[in-house]
Amino acid sequence: MNKNTPLNNGMQPGLQMEVAIIGAGTSGLYSAYRLTDTGKFTGGQVQVFDMSERIGGRLESVVLPGMDFWGELGGMRYLTSQEIVTTLIEGYPLSEKDLSKRTPVLKDRMTPVPFPMGNPADLLFYLRKEHFRQNAWNVAQQEGRKLVTRYYLNDDDIGFSSDQLFNKIIYDVLMADPWFAGKYAGKVSKGPTEYDFAFMLTSRDWDDVKPNLTYHFPGSPYDGRKVNDLGFWNLIKDQVSEEGYQFVANAGGYYSNTINWNAAEAFPYMVGDFSADVTYKTIGEGYDSIAYALANQYMGVEGACIWSENKLLTFSKGHGFRDTYRYELTFLNIPGNVIWHAYANHVILGMPRKSLELLDQQNFFFNSSENTRLDGNIRSVIMEPAFKILMGFTEPWWKKLGIDSGHSITDLPMRQCYYFGTDPRNNNSMLLGSYGDMETETFWKALSDDTVLFKVRATESASLAELKALEREQATQLMVNEIMSQLRELHGDRVVIPEPYVTYFRDWTDDPFGAGYHAWKAGVSVKDVMPYMRKPDAGENIHVVGEAYSDQQGWVEGAVCEAEKMLEEHFGLTRPKWLSDTYYMGW
Repeated sequence: MNKNTPLNNGMQPGLQMEVAIIGAGTSGLYSAYRLTDTGKFTGGQVQVFDMSERIGGRLESVVLPGMDFWGELGGMRYLTSQEIVTTLIEGYPLSEKDLSKRTPVLKDRMTPVPFPMGNPADLLFYLRKEHFRQNAWNVAQQEGRKLVTRYYLNDDDIGFSSDQLFNKIIYDVLMADPWFAGKYAGKVSKGPTEYDFAFMLTSRDWDDVKPNLTYHFPGSPYDGRKVNDLGFWNLIKDQVSEEGYQFVANAGGYYSNTINWNAAEAFPYMVGDFSADVTYKTIGEGYDSIAYALANQYMGVEGACIWSENKLLTFSKGHGFRDTYRYELTFLNIPGNVIWHAYANHVILGMPRKSLELLDQQNFFFNSSENTRLDGNIRSVIMEPAFKILMGFTEPWWKKLGIDSGHSITDLPMRQCYYFGTDPRNNNSMLLGSYGDMETETFWKALSDDTVLFKVRATESASLAELKALEREQATQLMVNEIMSQLRELHGDRVVIPEPYVTYFRDWTDDPFGAGYHAWKAGVSVKDVMPYMRKPDAGENIHVVGEAYSDQQGWVEGAVCEAEKMLEEHFGLTRPKWLSDTYYMGW
């Protein structure tokens, strides 16, 4: 895997091209790869621009000093049901189970490896100052009893784990709608115990269900309303009480899953991405390898270029080359602090909501007084704050508790920690010390703004000089002190947790990202907004792609699906031979 992709942080005033791609994240790089790989355009006719000094967007894999494996600061895994990402990584056809017999799509080889979720019998819950093993609910159920916690749940909900209670809520709402029961009852089931639910709906089925599902609970303030118009928090509270909501929000690990986002969109997300039988994988060379592999494939075409550290300020139509090139793009070259112009006939904005909002909102395309529909659709998604802090230790102290991998969950502001691995040569070990999101973001923001950074210290296989090169990436000392306090509370007094020797901190609320991931607002007609964003103005060759306006938000698959549909609909590309004709990519 080549992660030394050549980037050009210079500029070329007057540069002319057919397609300008703004954003070197996965949707932008995938678009560049497909447009040139098909021969639709030459490398020189497709140019990629990004304001960062690196590529990958919200994928960022790092190796901490003293270790020889990757940790993830951004996206970190994929589902084997996600066919585009899986095929790009593993080759095709997917029906061939022997990976060595598959045909690779990209030249750079990536090593698919399981993303270990650990053994629930070993992993921890720490909720309302009470310790549990993650299998405590299942053990109780097998023994014929209901696990009682410090949450005052409805009598009918006591004994359910958070995942089981999510499934119960979704099943009850689905089956309460006569329309759903009449059409899809055969694709959901309950039993053999009261805790067991199964959902066999396909993505195409869900796209039929989401805009049509009605909430049928007489006496509820939401009775008769479309589920698409309800917030997920509103719906959960109505089903299992506010106390039940607090339980599933805390024990689920992600507050982002239970914010008041579009309840209809939440249903397939919860039963598809967070159910017990999901298979996760990652890439042995780091999950951002998929971005580098796409970039390298594109850069292998003559004339291709990724212009790093060049920030798009605006684009316009009233310029001197308008007879030949439709748009003039104005960039700020960051190293030189110089403004320059380039020209293109098509613009692909591979950008999330915040990045779009940072562009010139007064130009012909974004002007909210003239284009209220675009303005409203850009704001149709919630920006979900997220930050991560990787921590390096001189020993895998969690193994003293019988924990090998996976994640532990708490209602403390740290929310989750992932046990990423150990270097067998020296025992140095990596922990994702906190995976904070949504309502915990303000707790950590005050600590991350402190001026005193964590002081790295030398350890085996990690020299002080090597560590000091990461000084600007350190979390603050105050934040590390707080995380260590919470780690010790979560893991209890059966293990002594040493101080880390290095950290690596990333706050995805910082510009230009504005969020770690996105969620559709309640009441949004997603089936209309998704295709609209791929070409917001029928009279302009301007396209928006990426995870934010997809039906797989938070996943690379969502980003590349939107790019693929945009390329097929508006650039005339045919579906690639390596992608099944039957794979459904959504609206």
